[in-house]
Amino acid sequence: MQENIKYCHVPIFDDKSFIYDYVHIVCDEQITFHQHAEWELSYVITGSGTRIMGDFMESFSKGEVVLIPPNIPHCWSFDKNIHDDEGKIENITIIFPDSLFDKCASVFPETKRYISYINQHKKAIKFECDTLHTLQEIMTKMSFQNDMEQLSSLIKLFVVISSSNDTSVVGFCNKQDCNTVRFQEVYRFIANNYQHNISLDDIANYVHMNRSSFCSFLKRTIGKSFITILNEYRIESSCLMLRETTMPITDVCYAVGFNDVPYFYRTFKKLKGETPKDYRRTNNLQSCTVLSTN
Repeated sequence: MQENIKYCHVPIFDDKSFIYDYVHIVCDEQITFHQHAEWELSYVITGSGTRIMGDFMESFSKGEVVLIPPNIPHCWSFDKNIHDDEGKIENITIIFPDSLFDKCASVFPETKRYISYINQHKKAIKFECDTLHTLQEIMTKMSFQNDMEQLSSLIKLFVVISSSNDTSVVGFCNKQDCNTVRFQEVYRFIANNYQHNISLDDIANYVHMNRSSFCSFLKRTIGKSFITILNEYRIESSCLMLRETTMPITDVCYAVGFNDVPYFYRTFKKLKGETPKDYRRTNNLQSCTVLSTN
C-alpha cells in the first residue's frame, strides 16, 4: 500500500531558490497524501480538519504553522463544513531544497548557526505563542513582496525558527513497516469518508484484508475496534465544528457521520467528559481569543 503515498517532484526553477505558494481554494483541490525531498513550511490561514504527518494523525485549526523536514509523508484533510464566506480554505506554503541551507551558509556565514539548528530537525514541528504570531506575520507579508524581499523574509523566518523553543512535535516517520503503512491507509480512509456510513467490509476491502483478519489486526496492534477509532475521529471533528462554527448541535451530529443524536451525545460525553453543549460553551471564549490574534 506504500504506492498510495504520492511522491511529488517540486519544480524549483533556475531563477528561484525556493517556492512561495499562496492558495485560496475549495478544500477538494488540496493535494492529497504526499511526500517530497524538500523542506516545507505551511501556514493554515482558513480551515480546520485533520492532519496526517508521518505516523501521527491529529486535528488542526486555522492559524497553525508547521515545519516539515524532507521525506515525511503528510496531508491536511480539511473539514468541508469549515471555510470562509466563499466556501474556500486558505493557506501559504513555502518549499525549499536542502541545498539552500548549504548555499546560504556558504555565501552568508552569519546564517550558519541558524541553519545548523534547523537542519537538526528530523521531526515535523508546530509553532506556538510569540513565535507563531511572528511567523504568521512574516509569511503573510511575503504575499506583497518581490523576489528579493521574499528572500530576505525567508532568512528572517530561518532566524525566528532557529531561535524558538515554542514548538511541539506533530509528526515523524519511523521505518515504514507493513503495519504502519496499513494504519496510514485506515486513517486516510476515515478522513475522507467519516461523514458517511462506513461498514466494516468497506474499510477491510480498502486495506485488502478480509473482515475477520482486519478485526484481528486492530485488536492485536492497538487494542481498539474499528468503530471505536471511527467514533474517536468523528468526535474530534465535531469538537472542531463546535468551536469554530455556530452550527446547531444536531446538525453537527449528522455532519460528522452520526445518524442518531442520543448516541452522539453519549459517545461525546464518554470521550470528552462533558456534553457537546457544555464543550461549546467552555471553548467559545478560547476560540474567540485564538481567532482575534490571527
